[in-house]
Amino acid sequence: MNVWSSLRAGIAAGAAGTTALNAVTYLDMVARGRPASTVPEDAVRDLSDRTGVSIPGDDEARENRQTGLGALLGISTGVGIAAVLGLSRAFGLRLPAPATALIAGVGAMAGTNASMVALGITDPRSWKATDWLADVAPHLAYGAVTAAVLHGLERP
Repeated sequence: MNVWSSLRAGIAAGAAGTTALNAVTYLDMVARGRPASTVPEDAVRDLSDRTGVSIPGDDEARENRQTGLGALLGISTGVGIAAVLGLSRAFGLRLPAPATALIAGVGAMAGTNASMVALGITDPRSWKATDWLADVAPHLAYGAVTAAVLHGLERP
């Protein structure tokens, strides 16, 4: 595959993987009756405060924009990680699907959690087992689906 084909495959794989991550997250919310996480919108709020870039609107509109921006950050993370994995294949790094799945899932989880820890929004050391499961399971789904699509789009 050439660079552009590999990038397109990575983007498609990331979109599929992100959809799987969201589906597992929403299934967990349904199964346990838990609310959505506020961590993404907390990150947007914190970044807005740190950078001095205000989010416009009255209180309700601003909250809604923060929620939307938080979701978009998650989507861009999922698509971005897979795009990098796709590009790496164009440059000769062709790992087996299980290794690709592990790198994608762990990479997305570590990257997201590290940024949230750096912002002081969360501390995984204080998480309960159910918190870890709610974080690990969707990222494993992301990795598995991302790898399956990325490998499936390669031409033999």
